[in-house]
Amino acid sequence: MNEIKEISPENFPPLLKEIPSPPKKLYYRGTLPDWENNKFLAIVGSRKYSEYGKSACQKLIQGLRGYPVIIISGMALGMDALAHEFALSAGIKTIAIPGSGIHPNVIYPRTNFGLSERILKAGGLLLSEFEPNLKAAPYTFPQRNRIMAGMSHATFVIEAEKMSGTLITSRLATEYNRDVLTVPGSMFSTTSEGPHMLLKLGATPIRNSDDILEALHIETDKEKLDFGMPSDCSADEIKVLEILREPKSKEDLIFLINMPINEINTLLSVMEIKGLIKESLGEIRRI
Repeated sequence: MNEIKEISPENFPPLLKEIPSPPKKLYYRGTLPDWENNKFLAIVGSRKYSEYGKSACQKLIQGLRGYPVIIISGMALGMDALAHEFALSAGIKTIAIPGSGIHPNVIYPRTNFGLSERILKAGGLLLSEFEPNLKAAPYTFPQRNRIMAGMSHATFVIEAEKMSGTLITSRLATEYNRDVLTVPGSMFSTTSEGPHMLLKLGATPIRNSDDILEALHIETDKEKLDFGMPSDCSADEIKVLEILREPKSKEDLIFLINMPINEINTLLSVMEIKGLIKESLGEIRRI
């Protein structure tokens, strides 16, 4: 199942053909996407992500549901793995480009082997220029970063320290004349140093999913723009999500909903299970 196949240069992703040093060949497992009718977004970030970075990643990816966007990342520990996981949970196709070959025996990191199999099961793709049995090495990671940046319409950095290897991908994206996007972060966090440096260099600040869609030149659905939520929400769930356009304490939320307390607690529990809201640091926020 999901045997390893080879893509010849003439069938490479169109954007990848444009970079100065394209690979000579590519190996893949899984389902090749429609290269022409989708936008490809590389998401990279720190291994040491914060709760803020994790929540931002989840919310922003969830807002891309239903649009012709495919998420690309490197399946590394930290933000890369989160990007794949949140794409899967939102029903968005995702492509993993590991810093190793794609044979099951050498997938790196080994802790994400299960993730790689879930990506394939969901109709996604594992892609690499390395020989299938090649193990990860220090040189393989920056080399694969050029593939990620090269085949993507934009590279999106969510948290990175100033000297992070993540910034290699954003530098390459700039060299390839691709957009670089980033999330402004806390001035007190070291993982915000990279994004703030990128902003000073002209990266596009991302405040919501619509900013991403605009950067990718995708017309937004007005209904999604207004609500930013799945279409299968109940009337009570929509009411809560409308109130939570800004995070609220549970006490404030209970006051504003104006329902019996037992019904509110049940409603909030169901919404948290569905991945619509999350309670953190004394506040309830939309995801």
